[in-house]
Amino acid sequence: MKVSLIQTNIFWADKKANLINIEKELETLTGKTDLVVLPEMFTTGFCIDQLELAEPMDGETVLTLIRWAKEYNLAITGSFIACENEKIYNRAFFVKPDGEIHTADKRHLFSMGGEDKFFSSGDKRLIINYNSFNICILVCYDVRFPVWSRNVNNEYDLLVYTASFPHARMDAWDALLRARAIENQAYVCGLNRVGVDGADISYSGHSVMLDFKGKEMAGFSEYEESVKTVEIHKEPLEKFREKYAFWKDADRFEIKQNRELR
Repeated sequence: MKVSLIQTNIFWADKKANLINIEKELETLTGKTDLVVLPEMFTTGFCIDQLELAEPMDGETVLTLIRWAKEYNLAITGSFIACENEKIYNRAFFVKPDGEIHTADKRHLFSMGGEDKFFSSGDKRLIINYNSFNICILVCYDVRFPVWSRNVNNEYDLLVYTASFPHARMDAWDALLRARAIENQAYVCGLNRVGVDGADISYSGHSVMLDFKGKEMAGFSEYEESVKTVEIHKEPLEKFREKYAFWKDADRFEIKQNRELR
């Protein structure tokens, strides 16, 4: 399966500009990839206190994603600001080429940045079967929580983190992604934005595709705006899991959230 990582700047709170920017990149990928990965809140940036930017599932962002998937014949994943039942969510999505869309909401809200004051937390993981791969989609801060990211009985083959992870903590981002790949015996894709946002926070990217041993398959220079495509294969992953069946010795556990879901 070919996976394309779009590491890009995001225009602050400007949906139209961001949709135009992403579509230009998608036009160049037609027939060249199977899955496109976008940053967290790709239409707005990390605008956690601008709730007027939230959209329903029949809003412009979702309708555009469905059109893109069909028109360019590829799957797309990322996150956007969603509203449903009078609540606001940082919603991960996975849209298949036929327009079928699946979603799940960010579990761990970045309380130090105030995300939990405005957004509601999700209570499920998004795992999709596509092109013979089981793919798990999580959002940014979720990367710091290995229990939530845990690959129980190899239920996924590719773990994707869509993110707005600041430059000030890039060492943590790099280390956490590699750890998630090694401990879960899965490919890991971390897709981060670049640029400076409306809150004057700098993002340097460090987007990457890692193999199931934690080795880099594709990466970006700091602050680089570009698209990179990498091909991943199921057979070597399965052989590695069979030879080194660490997952069989894993501890069993029950997930409970410390703070009450909003």
